[in-house]
Amino acid sequence: MKKMNKAYGIVLTLISCVVVSLNAQNIYIGSTANNSIGEYGLDGSPINASLISDSHGPEGIAISGNDLFVANTQNGSVGEYDATSGQAINAALISGLNSPNGIAVSGNDLFVVNNNNGTVGEYTTSGQAINASLITGLNYPVSITISGSDLFVANSGNGTVGEYTTSGAPVDTSLISSLDGAYDIAIAGIDLFVVNFSNGTVGEYTTSGQTVNASLISNLSFPQGIAISGNDLFVVNAGNHEIGEYTTAGSTVNASLISDQPAPNAIAISPAPEPSTVALTALGSAALCLRRRRKGKY
Repeated sequence: MKKMNKAYGIVLTLISCVVVSLNAQNIYIGSTANNSIGEYGLDGSPINASLISDSHGPEGIAISGNDLFVANTQNGSVGEYDATSGQAINAALISGLNSPNGIAVSGNDLFVVNNNNGTVGEYTTSGQAINASLITGLNYPVSITISGSDLFVANSGNGTVGEYTTSGAPVDTSLISSLDGAYDIAIAGIDLFVVNFSNGTVGEYTTSGQTVNASLISNLSFPQGIAISGNDLFVVNAGNHEIGEYTTAGSTVNASLISDQPAPNAIAISPAPEPSTVALTALGSAALCLRRRRKGKY
């Protein structure tokens, strides 16, 4: 019986450690009031409310691996930081931009929205310009997201979402129209979720432009940002300084999940670890936990 209890304790330890390893995603919130980026757990718990404190009007955040890229609208730059420590890798990785807002990363490429001149520029993650005017003629674009070889751009000026290839070719410049202050956009599978700043809603559409529910979430307070993790949507409500959590079906989970960031606007969630990475991490954590258990008595 003693051996059985010992084995049972080991199994519980392994399960506990693996669960901890799987919960690796974090939320990053940009605040224009104090020019900072805060880091939180998916449950809203603060990890570091001032992870980065030298931003200049952070309007867009993108994450790739352990690199966090920030679009700074005030000084026309994109900065690169360590997503764990917040340490600057290159605070002026890309400069000379024109009020950059949205930013997206795909592999070694960064796509940056320039709000004032209506363009999207393409750069490498090391800061080299590939095409500073990859897409032109946009109407006050504010955000961008990527799905495969397609770019989706939200235009606040004319209330549309346009679709383009990653090489800049237009697919449908008015894929979704009649939006009310389109401000941010996120994608999950074949679903596009669009934040409407002016009427306080989040609408759901397909990537082919069909309306699923134009008022999936309503009664928001000047929403400015949106991010997705699994079946959950995280929405930045700038009006009441809160980040709310909702399901992709529109149900409220916690409308005040995070409430300690003044004037929040940008949001990003670190990607879920790949299955192979999770397996290796889980094994490493399990070995570490076992090692710690063996130091004591069962």
